[in-house]
Amino acid sequence: MSAQQTEIKLFDKWSFHDVEVKDPGLRRYICLKPVYIPHTGGRHEHKKFGKAEVPIVERLINKLMRPGKNMGKKHLATNIVKQAFEIIHLSTGENPIQVLVRAIENSAPREETTRIMYGGIVYHQSVDVSPLRRLNLALKFITEGARSAAFGNPKSIEEALAEEIIKAAKSDPSSYAIQKKEEIERIALASR
Repeated sequence: MSAQQTEIKLFDKWSFHDVEVKDPGLRRYICLKPVYIPHTGGRHEHKKFGKAEVPIVERLINKLMRPGKNMGKKHLATNIVKQAFEIIHLSTGENPIQVLVRAIENSAPREETTRIMYGGIVYHQSVDVSPLRRLNLALKFITEGARSAAFGNPKSIEEALAEEIIKAAKSDPSSYAIQKKEEIERIALASR
């Protein structure tokens, strides 16, 4: 064993050391525990709020391998994220993990609506969103945006994912995730 302790870096490249979460609500749920390869193998599954202990990059990978023919292909999803991180680093010059965290903070809705049935009448009521649901929705919007941008397009999924994360991190109104967040919050505001 060497005298100098080596730092654990994601994909042996990106450091978790200087990544900070500014949103106090999400701080507890965005897991930045250093890992080489984000693969926990479902060890969190049977624990309440176990999702909160899964590294944030792995949560993104798990959301990516969603529909139909890509279901369960985690190696493919991991490679997509790895290449997307390379693109993010080349275009912004920043740590891609920090860019991802900022994108999640910007695209997590703070308010949404729920259906309330009162004497046979259904109406929508505005409610605050729990931090874990905010994180889930943000990841869902980012991956949905990347998938829809790459579908039937010469642009690869890696480029689409990198572009979506960068746009969401900058709070760009043309980002799918930011559009969805603002739509949800606008509907909630109308039904207060």
